[in-house]
Amino acid sequence: MVDITIRKRPRTEAVLTQRKFFKKTARGKVIKVLRERYLRDDVGCGIDGCSVCHDLRDFSLPSSGSSAHAQYPNGHFVLPDTNVFLAQMDLMESDLFNPPIILLQTVMEEVRHRSLPLYNRLKALIRAEDKRIWVFYNEYRSETAVIREEGESPNDRNDRGIRMATAWYKTHISLARPPVRGQPSRPSPTVVLLSDDVANRQKAEKEGLVSISVRKYVEALQDTSKLLDLLSAPGSDEVEPTRVASARQALYPDYLPMSTLGAGVKSGQLHQGHFNANQYNYLEGNVPVAAFDKPILLIGRENMNRAVQGDVVAVEVFSESEWKAPADEVVEQETTLRNDDADESEEENDDEEAIAERKVLQAERARREASVRQPTGRVVGIIKRNWRSYVCHIDSTSLTSSNTTSLSQQTVFATPVSRLLPRIRLRTRQAPALLGQKILVTIDRWDSTSRYPEGHFVRALGKVESKEAEQESLLLEFDIPYRPFGKAILDCLPPEGDHWVVPPKTADNPVWRDREDLRDLIICSIDPPGCQDIDDALHARTLPNGNIEAGVHIADVSHFVHPDNPMDSEAAARGTTVYLVDKRIDMLPALLGTNLCSLRPHVERLAFSVIWELTPEADIVNVRFTKSVIASKSAFTYEEAQIRKDDPKLDDDLTKSIRLLNSLAQKLKANRMAAGALNLASPEVKIQLDSSESSDPIDVEQKELRETNSLVEEFMLLANISVARKIEEAFPQTAVLRRHLPPPRSNFEKLQDILQKRKGLTLDVSSSRALADSLDKCLDPNEPAFNTLVRIMATRCMLSAEYFCSGSVARDTFGHYGLASSIYTHFTSPIRRYADVLVHRQLSAAIGYSSLHATLHSKSHVERVLDVVNRRHRMAQMAGRASVEFYVGLALKSRGKGKATTEEAFVIRTFRNGLAVYVSKLGIEGLVTFKRETQFDPDAYTMTVPAASPEAVGTTIAVFDKVTVEIEVEKDKNTQRGRVKMTLRSPVDSSTL
Repeated sequence: MVDITIRKRPRTEAVLTQRKFFKKTARGKVIKVLRERYLRDDVGCGIDGCSVCHDLRDFSLPSSGSSAHAQYPNGHFVLPDTNVFLAQMDLMESDLFNPPIILLQTVMEEVRHRSLPLYNRLKALIRAEDKRIWVFYNEYRSETAVIREEGESPNDRNDRGIRMATAWYKTHISLARPPVRGQPSRPSPTVVLLSDDVANRQKAEKEGLVSISVRKYVEALQDTSKLLDLLSAPGSDEVEPTRVASARQALYPDYLPMSTLGAGVKSGQLHQGHFNANQYNYLEGNVPVAAFDKPILLIGRENMNRAVQGDVVAVEVFSESEWKAPADEVVEQETTLRNDDADESEEENDDEEAIAERKVLQAERARREASVRQPTGRVVGIIKRNWRSYVCHIDSTSLTSSNTTSLSQQTVFATPVSRLLPRIRLRTRQAPALLGQKILVTIDRWDSTSRYPEGHFVRALGKVESKEAEQESLLLEFDIPYRPFGKAILDCLPPEGDHWVVPPKTADNPVWRDREDLRDLIICSIDPPGCQDIDDALHARTLPNGNIEAGVHIADVSHFVHPDNPMDSEAAARGTTVYLVDKRIDMLPALLGTNLCSLRPHVERLAFSVIWELTPEADIVNVRFTKSVIASKSAFTYEEAQIRKDDPKLDDDLTKSIRLLNSLAQKLKANRMAAGALNLASPEVKIQLDSSESSDPIDVEQKELRETNSLVEEFMLLANISVARKIEEAFPQTAVLRRHLPPPRSNFEKLQDILQKRKGLTLDVSSSRALADSLDKCLDPNEPAFNTLVRIMATRCMLSAEYFCSGSVARDTFGHYGLASSIYTHFTSPIRRYADVLVHRQLSAAIGYSSLHATLHSKSHVERVLDVVNRRHRMAQMAGRASVEFYVGLALKSRGKGKATTEEAFVIRTFRNGLAVYVSKLGIEGLVTFKRETQFDPDAYTMTVPAASPEAVGTTIAVFDKVTVEIEVEKDKNTQRGRVKMTLRSPVDSSTL
């Protein structure tokens, strides 16, 4: 019998090996958590050829480090502390910055605790093939593990652990290079502690360690000028303030402490929400909060108090006597501040730009009183900054020198592409070379003494208006992940690659387990032209009892994408496929999306099927869900399916199936509309490209919608509703559902008032059914497009639909307002939407085909994933619209051969100094501005342009009026891309105003 020796650890070691902390639960209970950590002496250093760690196979660091630094000719390793990754991640990610890096476990854990987005970037950096990074688990090595001493802060404990690990590496490298008799001793490479924390550097130097700031380290590298531009704006501990800077008067109030903000929000004295800038007036913003029906209005820079689009802010609401109405004038930042100097002046608060802003606000103050007021307040603190990298261009007027050979540092303005963002003050040595280029800029700080935020240059994207730079800038502008799929992700694909096929049907084949063989059914797909990622296919046939069997068959993506593997994690991070005019950014690798999962014709494919028995009146008799194998008989475009359905000469099984599906779809739609579903509208246009190989646009036209579009839509809706009921029944706490909340009535107040005053029409918003009926009655016998215009305006009054976890909200809020359905989800597009993949997994478990992964039993996990998916979905929609807008501009330029074209448009909004118009034929909006004074009536939604002579009568223009505009494409000052510029030609010519 084998002898077993039991060894007890001495009590003295427990202090070092046990980690104790207190945790507060969701219900407010405080519990003590005790975690054991096992200390070892075999955690490797990662240095190639180390004689002490010779038995370890893995290493990432060269034996002598890097000698590419002037101060360390014998080689060196860089050991950054936490603040380097928190503040200088752009530098660490740069291709020009390649020293061998020792990354401590302490640093990784602190970055994760401080910023999850930066932690995800750090993990990607570790995996990057062009970086030399070794993760050293110092918390598990006996010589480097530290415990927090009495009275020591967590930050000081971490700093001490970082210094201890630096000292250990210094000693370890000397031990690994013992002197050899008869040979000169080899100098050891230096371990350099990289830190911008002055106190930490001073302590390190006292302990005999080499430490240096990031800026001083970079100054001695090659490509210094490019690398210095990547550094974030220096903090107060790095640069001694000058007398002028220290005496500069604050332009903005200081923020309240975070503890005060939290207490204020909890007590109801302050309100928390996301800051939204006004695209028409840069001196105005708002914050939607739960306590008020209307958003809290913020007027002027001081009240917006350095909030940037998307920041989570705390707002103090003024007394009701101080409430105001939104401005009725277009105020552009580039016009008001065109003479501003990028270099900070001594008295920034008293310059002419500040005076100009005050004049604008004073002129508006009197006008605001007569209009409808809303809660007004000011930002008193930032709860969460949502800053990221922004696409910008250098404002050429802010350069002090345009000499391309000059390497002197200049302070310039970077103007963001988005009108919702302020100009960013930037210090760079590359300013002349960056003129005419799209660049990426990160905001670092916004001090109370500076009118503008300060940032740093990240990288150039390419020449302005080049298709490549525009495409990349669109993706970056809307934070779309577009990197190629990495090796770990591609390794999750079937090893057979393109040659993978559905295996032969046998009793013992796991692929066929519990799958129905539906290969003989007459199944087809109907999609837009050129569709490669075919998610869905349909069939219908008459049953012997006179009822109809209809089926929706969806690609079985969850067979290939397994929970918690690298491909699943990447799909969750991307959230959705993004469709641009000439490019698609896939959520899944192309092998799955366009091949193995795509339900292509005449190929056997795995599917997840929803099959109903319906009466001829489209009432559901029963529904079943099954994994299946199908073989689509044809792939139609909407137009091809429509032609086939309408051709009286055709009477084959496939045509009969399409006709049967269409007749059911018409009845399903009628039933939905009778229940109160909304038939809303959004502008959709089709860009005509020069050829299938070329992405040069030649024209633009409205998309034509056919019966077959509605056919597919109705069956997808029916499948989504049926699946939603099934998974909510099976998993009432964690079902992935989608809802569309009823909009607050206040959202429709302005549209209701406009319709009543301009057309004498009433819009009833008491329910979705009442709204649908009202929209049907919004007709103008002289203008068929009027009803579509009203539906587009009504759509903008709606709230956005969102994914949610069923256990996180009240049951009575599950409904989808627009579809008039009590429950809904997304099941039908798993190739391009990650939410659908989760729904497939839940449905698979609900029918007993597979067990549900543990993560989908966790409500908190589902909530976190859906937060990301909701955000990615919104960003993908905005990127798609921006792409269409860019290509519409190119198409108009091509159509007019550089000259302006004329189109009819509708007025959708009036301002004191302009009009917003909508060109229905092109699906675009534009702004027509007047420089001359006009007579503006905000209550009647009209503006009157005075006649040239005093005797003549002026021309009155109102919302819903049809006008003629001249459209040309000019370079936008913000985006530096071609922008559609509109000039009124009728009933008056605005070019003379």
